Amino acid sequence: MQATRSKPLSAEQRAALARIEGLVEYWRITTEELEGVLPTSPPARLNPGIKYRHPVTGDTWDGQGAQPDWLRRALLQEGYLVSELRPADTSADDRRDGGCTGG
Repeated sequence: MQATRSKPLSAEQRAALARIEGLVEYWRITTEELEGVLPTSPPARLNPGIKYRHPVTGDTWDGQGAQPDWLRRALLQEGYLVSELRPADTSADDRRDGGCTGG
């Protein structure tokens, strides 16, 4: 599934690729799974109270109370964006309520 590129990757592309490779390794995703057919609908949300989930550690926060240390580290030190820490199906909810999470 390797495609040949005519020009070298930018620094941002290399960083994105490194993050992707890390996630593939962490979740032990196989080449066959990457080449397989994607599901037609997103998986159901495991816990409707979860507003933020770390993609590598799996730490979660429901948006209530003080912001947890793992979330601060993910945003300030690990370079994640808030949108990357939201489970996929919460973005529509946040648009409805103006994006405010109270924390």
